[in-house]
Amino acid sequence: MTSTDVREEAEDSGPSGYAAARLRLLQEGARSGPPRRTALAELTDDWLSGLFGAGADGLKGASLIAVGGYGRGELSPRSDLDLLLLHDGSDSDAVAALADRIWYPVWDLGLALDHSVRTPAEARKTAAEDLKVQLGLLDARHIAGDLGLTAGLRTAVLADWRNQAPKRLPELQELCAERAERQGELQYLLEPDLKEARGGLRDATALRAVAASWLADAPREGLDDARRRLLDVRDALHLATGRATDRLSLQEQDQVAAELGLLDADTLLRQVYEAARVVSYASDVTWREVGRVLRSRAVRPRLRAMLGGGGKPVAERSPLAEGVVEQDGEVVLARAARPERDPVLPLRAAAAAAEAGLPLSLHAVRRMAATTRPLPTPWPAEAREQLVTLLGSGHPTIEVWEALEAEGLITRMLPDWERVRCRPQRNAVHIWTVDRHLIETAVRASDFARRVSRPDLLLVSALLHDIGKGWPGDHSVAGEIIARDVAARIGFDREDVAVLATLVRHHLLLVETATRRDLEDPATVRSVAEAVGTQGTLELLHALTEADALATGPAAWSSWRGSLVADLVRRVSAVLAGDVPEEPEAAAPTAEQERLAIEAIATGSPVLSLRAQTEPPTEDQPSGEPEPLGVELLIAVPDQKGVLPAVAGVLAMHRLTVRTAELRALDLPDGVEGSVLLLDWRVAAEYGSLPQAARLRADLVRALDGSLDIAGRLAERDAAYPRRRGVVAPPPRVTVAPAASRLATVFEVRAHDAPGLLHRIGRALEDAGVRVRSAHVSTLGANAVDAFYVTGQDGAPLPSEEAGAVARKLEETLRA
Repeated sequence: MTSTDVREEAEDSGPSGYAAARLRLLQEGARSGPPRRTALAELTDDWLSGLFGAGADGLKGASLIAVGGYGRGELSPRSDLDLLLLHDGSDSDAVAALADRIWYPVWDLGLALDHSVRTPAEARKTAAEDLKVQLGLLDARHIAGDLGLTAGLRTAVLADWRNQAPKRLPELQELCAERAERQGELQYLLEPDLKEARGGLRDATALRAVAASWLADAPREGLDDARRRLLDVRDALHLATGRATDRLSLQEQDQVAAELGLLDADTLLRQVYEAARVVSYASDVTWREVGRVLRSRAVRPRLRAMLGGGGKPVAERSPLAEGVVEQDGEVVLARAARPERDPVLPLRAAAAAAEAGLPLSLHAVRRMAATTRPLPTPWPAEAREQLVTLLGSGHPTIEVWEALEAEGLITRMLPDWERVRCRPQRNAVHIWTVDRHLIETAVRASDFARRVSRPDLLLVSALLHDIGKGWPGDHSVAGEIIARDVAARIGFDREDVAVLATLVRHHLLLVETATRRDLEDPATVRSVAEAVGTQGTLELLHALTEADALATGPAAWSSWRGSLVADLVRRVSAVLAGDVPEEPEAAAPTAEQERLAIEAIATGSPVLSLRAQTEPPTEDQPSGEPEPLGVELLIAVPDQKGVLPAVAGVLAMHRLTVRTAELRALDLPDGVEGSVLLLDWRVAAEYGSLPQAARLRADLVRALDGSLDIAGRLAERDAAYPRRRGVVAPPPRVTVAPAASRLATVFEVRAHDAPGLLHRIGRALEDAGVRVRSAHVSTLGANAVDAFYVTGQDGAPLPSEEAGAVARKLEETLRA
């Protein structure tokens, strides 16, 4: 059926015909995107024109106008109809009756309607008072009635907008900034709002309004295509959900991708991010130009008065680097610059801009993109130095890098960048796409440049550490190969290439080892020392680890993690210096531990103490206050079965997060009979304050004697936890870490974090007849990665066959 057939069906059959024709149009698989939006707008125009004509009854001086998105002809399947019934005020009763004849059929069909009835004077007055109304009227389009009335309003509204632009554009910019602060950046969100987030459809509409003011204009290249792509995604979202929604939720992304004929949800998100990046960059450039024009208008009259008239003042140009100058608050190319003969110019200009904290001129970036020759391989020393300078300039690096990337200069210099560009990270811990995370890591690493002897290697490793995420398999392994190639191309010598490759390969080594392994075990420290190789590489890896975690998100780094990593680095440094760690001996109990043990034997029940742990203040803490690392929980219990699951269950009931756990039998002083288990744990409250020690002890007593139903209480809490529809956690996985320790068998458990997870693991290990020597708990977002050092009842590591059987049994238990 053609568009004409559909429109004729709608005209012939009234509201029911329109509804049928609309449904037929939306179900046509062959037509989508702009053609469908245009056809839907035309179909709706014809229907509303019929309603207007039937209800006007000879009424003169009235017209029906589409405004906003409908005015632009951008009707998505579930879009509102934004309508203005304009009249000259001569017959208000007839206009009211006409409005009812139009609005009620729209409501009867269940269509969302945003409507108003105004005279031209009222419309202009409302627009002057309400910026959103004025923006909608800028897209006013005639549907039916008095064409002259509509044309007069359009002319007046555009004239008002242009006359008031110096006042209203700053207001519009502030509105966009507030919305961005509230909704976030579309190009980084896992569940973005296609309309409201920064870089979304609202911003694209704002750019049209700026262009209509004649004060400034947005960069046009790619902007229309980006807007079309976002509208296509919104259309598919409306069809997939059957709702008027702009939020691209996780559970709808696969269906929306299929509706658009895309491979998967990641491909969909990447296209959305690319479109949003175009709109965001155009917004940055446009608002910068608006500010420049408004400043120029404010300054020019004063200059003319000071100079006694005269011509237009010449903009001042200040040299920044060879071929690069500052002009009007931007970095531009010098008149003598020759990009076609100077392949290093883009990096030199970018480094100069970042160091000065200034934006790169759009014209300069485009001229360099169009004329600069590719860098030779390997790069000249100056190019490498300018890249390092750019990466080491702190936060201004981000805006400058984005300007280069918008015109394709980054992928021209670093072809491997294309695979990580706009690549989403489906992990709640990560707040950035892969490419932005790499730049954020370099920015964080620049703060540590004085901590290392080779800041250039630190900054380049920060830029490359996740470059392997664009390839299948372990991204660290793939990244090592890519890093070798990139480092050689950039011009580093063989030794530096090897160091960079090691840093990329092992960029997760320190934090994973520190949080998941027993640092008292010599095998742990030796394995890290062997992987790192030198003191210089260890120094760089320490700084890279912290920069990477800080750039990931707030859940990836804490004082506790930092203290564990620092402890590991100290131990590894000692090994690299030639100190061979001895096999650990059981530490003599402290006075506090001995007191608790004697009391536990005397009372025949558990006793405990809670004590806050802090670290000394650092340079980053200007207040000088020590930062809390958590709370040390010491528990002494007469030796018996079920201690680990009982303690873990009680802590979970009291909403305490376990960070580390160590269990050991304590040797008692002479003359004291009995056997005592000592648990030395680090815990932290999920929220609120810590529970009283007396309450913890009372519940622990009940848990050990069986009168407290821990499993039931935790099941109730688990059932009350909110779950997102459509989000299924991957199954748990239990592995035996090979050669991780000579003193114990190490089980690594990866599972979805939930209340009582440690209790379930402890119960399963208890049922398997093994003894837990220590536990190292690490949680990132919704994922728990825990390591358990266990022995047989004889205190020795488990035979390989038995270890495998225990791992399989534990995995089955967690999957149940």
